Amino acid sequence: MNETTETVFVVEDDEAVRDSLELLLKSSDKGVMTYPSANVFLEDYSDDMAGCIVLDIRMPGMDGMELQRRLNEKNSILPIIFVTGHGDVPMAVDAMKQGAVDFIQKPYREEDLLKKIEEALEQDREQRKTLGQKQEITRRIGMLTPRETEIMDRMIAGQANKVIAIELDISQRTVEIHRSRVMHKMGTHSLAHLVRMVMSVKDRIDAS
Repeated sequence: MNETTETVFVVEDDEAVRDSLELLLKSSDKGVMTYPSANVFLEDYSDDMAGCIVLDIRMPGMDGMELQRRLNEKNSILPIIFVTGHGDVPMAVDAMKQGAVDFIQKPYREEDLLKKIEEALEQDREQRKTLGQKQEITRRIGMLTPRETEIMDRMIAGQANKVIAIELDISQRTVEIHRSRVMHKMGTHSLAHLVRMVMSVKDRIDAS
């Protein structure tokens, strides 16, 4: 599935509850898809899904907590709102530690659930915006030649052109040319901005 439209994914084994949530979300002009089990959702899951998950915690087979663990293993950033009629404090704490954005118990007021969904959708938008920016920075870094990458690393370390030229045994003019190409490819005129961009994706670079 290639789902890019913002959607509320409802994973709930109780058909009546599932239908009720679908009706509520559609009446609130939300995109919604429903799943009768965690396994069915996991089979449909792809990392380009946008929106949030409203997840029942107790279901036959794979329960909500296990689905959350499986999604974390896939580095999913979809916010999860757990809904349950049997929750307790330790379960709620565990769910939040694993990254759930909220944990609410049945019966709940529809207005409260819709408010939490709005907050989760906003969180997802912000996360995807940040992710998109990091992907673009990583793409630009990938356009640099090995020499340009070396020059950029030294620029970020605060080395002056003269020092870089001496240590790499090249002319200062050559350093200036590489430096200009680095700034052009990275789409910035500011060294401070360049440093912020590269630091924001340092984890990705280190992991690659």
